[in-house]
Amino acid sequence: MDLKETYNRIAEDWFEDHHGDSWWVEGTDTFVSLLSRNALVLDIGCGAGVKSKYLSDKGLKVVGADFSEKMIEIAKREVPAADFRVADIKDLGTIPETLDGVFAQAVLLHIPKNEAGKVVAGLAHKLREGGYLYIAVKEKWPDGKEEEVLKENDYGYEYERFFSYFTLPEIKKHLIEAGLQVRYENVSRAGRTNWIQVIAQK
Repeated sequence: MDLKETYNRIAEDWFEDHHGDSWWVEGTDTFVSLLSRNALVLDIGCGAGVKSKYLSDKGLKVVGADFSEKMIEIAKREVPAADFRVADIKDLGTIPETLDGVFAQAVLLHIPKNEAGKVVAGLAHKLREGGYLYIAVKEKWPDGKEEEVLKENDYGYEYERFFSYFTLPEIKKHLIEAGLQVRYENVSRAGRTNWIQVIAQK
């Protein structure tokens, strides 16, 4: 089962399961604070629109994009104020806007590491001069795997997802090579995961 099929299958269960997370709040609020009210922001890999709603409620104009049609269906239902589109992070051709901000939370972690630099550069290309890119990924443990396919059974049935794990210097290197300047960095613990959050400016 490929990743898109997996997310289409688990969409409703995933949506119900991810309301209580809070590790992302400080970094996300920092991202919001750097933008003016009504700034145009792309929430790429938006899933069911949980963070799109948060950003919209903070006064931003949000375009949410995800490759899972089922996730976008839920997002449109839950966050009518935002503009949602089916799109892949590797092909942003259907996202024509020049953006004030790009929010990429827990999406680069599904990209093979040898493709991550190109994907970050593609996101940076969508930003206007002075715009901000937020990235959050799972941190690689010192002796941990770089990438893996995880078999999971959280919702009473089996499914698989590909994950890649990064270090903070790796993420910063991709951002700098994309022509951005790092403005914020943070690593926070949530359960068994360390989350890296970085914000960079074009």
